[in-house]
Amino acid sequence: YMRSVPNMIVAAPMDEIELRNMMFTAQVRPQGPFCIRYPRGRGKHTEWKKPFREVPVGKARLLRDGTDIAILSIGSVGNIITEAISKLDILNINAAHFDMRFVKPIDEEILHQILSTFNAILTIEDGVVQGGFGSAVLEFMSDNNYSARIKRLGIPDKFIEQGSTSDLQKECGYDADSVVKEVIKLVGKKLLVTNRS
Repeated sequence: YMRSVPNMIVAAPMDEIELRNMMFTAQVRPQGPFCIRYPRGRGKHTEWKKPFREVPVGKARLLRDGTDIAILSIGSVGNIITEAISKLDILNINAAHFDMRFVKPIDEEILHQILSTFNAILTIEDGVVQGGFGSAVLEFMSDNNYSARIKRLGIPDKFIEQGSTSDLQKECGYDADSVVKEVIKLVGKKLLVTNRS
């Protein structure tokens, strides 16, 4: 919902190191209001007290290159993609993973690159799907006349019960196994048969 506020920067870190760096960036180079969505749950790194580094505002990062599908994540759910990609590798599905880091400003340069390269795209966010990160990607596609098979994963338009992070991700359909199932639907069974032969 912060996307609608003019001049607002909206960011979501993938891990505690990125969180520290985003907080550092907001402090050393103020560019207006800077909203950071803190991840829920536990950190991933034991050595998280690294030297601070400035994060380029509005710039995504490619975590893994691939050819069959582009997976775009925002926030800590990017760690789920790492697990899902290990399972996709067993199925010979070559997935690219982009950690978008910013919902606003969204990295238009990398979106042009992704949408010019991939026919299948999966977005995943730890937030409400309606009006969220995936919607921003769809808006960009529409505004720039791109067409691709795209699926958005995140919190559906309903009240979610209390539970552990992993239980709620499974309930909402964006745990690692759900990601794998959606990727298989997007790339199609034909690709799986071709890769196995």
